[in-house]
Amino acid sequence: MQIERRIYRLSPGQLSAETIAVTFAKTSRSPKAFDEIAAELNDEKSAKFNEKWVVGYGHASVAEHAVLHLALENVSRLAIETIESNRLASYTEKSTRYQEWDNDAFIIPPEIKDSKKEKLYIGTCKMLFKAYQQALGLLRTWAGEKYPRQEGESEKAWQQRTRSKVSDVCRFLLPAAAMANVGVTINARTLEYAIKKLLTSPLAEVRQTGEEVKAVALQELPTLVKYANPMKYLGGIHATYKSFADRNPGASSTDWCKLIEFDPEGEAKVLAALLYRFGRNSYQSCYDQVKSLDTASRVDLIDVLFKDTGEFDVPLRELEYTSYVFDVIMDQGAYFEFKRHRMMSQTAQPLTAELGFSLPRAFSEAGFEQTYIATMRKVEEVYQQLAAWNPNVAAYIVPNAFNRRVLFKLNLRELFHFSRLRCASNAHFSIRRVARKMIEDIKLHHPVFLSHLCVDCSETSRDIELEYFKEVSMR
Repeated sequence: MQIERRIYRLSPGQLSAETIAVTFAKTSRSPKAFDEIAAELNDEKSAKFNEKWVVGYGHASVAEHAVLHLALENVSRLAIETIESNRLASYTEKSTRYQEWDNDAFIIPPEIKDSKKEKLYIGTCKMLFKAYQQALGLLRTWAGEKYPRQEGESEKAWQQRTRSKVSDVCRFLLPAAAMANVGVTINARTLEYAIKKLLTSPLAEVRQTGEEVKAVALQELPTLVKYANPMKYLGGIHATYKSFADRNPGASSTDWCKLIEFDPEGEAKVLAALLYRFGRNSYQSCYDQVKSLDTASRVDLIDVLFKDTGEFDVPLRELEYTSYVFDVIMDQGAYFEFKRHRMMSQTAQPLTAELGFSLPRAFSEAGFEQTYIATMRKVEEVYQQLAAWNPNVAAYIVPNAFNRRVLFKLNLRELFHFSRLRCASNAHFSIRRVARKMIEDIKLHHPVFLSHLCVDCSETSRDIELEYFKEVSMR
């Protein structure tokens, strides 16, 4: 009998997410086709299977086959940081670059409502949004003069081009309290952990969001997320480590982008891994072979690796055998884009108003500098008052302009992806500055691989500072 290949989809319109997950799970012990297995199941049988094998015996990988698409609206950008902190999920959020915010589009956190700080908090948010609207008007005029309509450019295209220039600058005024929408595609295994993190947050808005996400998820996943509860151990970790860290009040480094760890033999290890993949020798033998090569031979091997690589081709996984650790201070707007690169290992310090704020040059050119600085100084003052009361809630009023410290680790393969995206001419100048500086620092140590980044190196991080910023860290 001839056995033919079959490829088809199990439709979520016909089967529940949990039933699809069980269908795939049963193939490990059943010789039947997937559609035959699915025909024998119903929601009750699927729930019993998941209760026994996923919950009872810990076969959590089964839950990865159950996928939900969640729409979250009118949550704060501060809450989105927790929502998007899960690596194995997909997110699309409302952009500060291509949309403008209404005056009242900000969250009033539950901790603030009916408290003595409510009036101060609301007044500060309204001040920021008033300044934001004022800046939009001034910068529209500025952009029209600085970026005149080009020959052959349609009115619509010109309006879109200048609008993005305006939004790129005005977004520095938007606070973390600004409302946003985010679409999430996530499997049940990741979702369970995501709910646990939301429910463990020190912020009431985030905990409430976690409860609502769980309630919505239970409609489709009655078994796989029902045991998602707060993680009590995180509270003790936070208290102990914060207390220990606070014992050292010494001055922090002012180096805004510092490569603190790299492997001097990283290029050799990547080449050795490639020889290992395509050869038959042990890794040590491959590594010794690479170490015996002269520089020209190594360069030739690396050149061949990228010779026919197209613009959208993904480098081989062996580039992951060398990595880099950075300690970077970037503005909150840049961090909000940076956090999307979830294949990195990222550790961000809390959002505060303590590391100074950026002053875009466009505000000065548009005659908005003094208003902007006065607004940021007022935010610093209010932040200190709120932080003395509740430092977690105080973060809501911190605008995108303020700096934040982030520790992260990425491998060479992720660097290729990151640099192509964030060094592009249409990338926001804040994160482009970060990406450029990272490349400049790594290139000092691994120049051959970085020569193949397919990135225009005519622009430097310093060029970006001089063109787009009057100050990058006003104290």
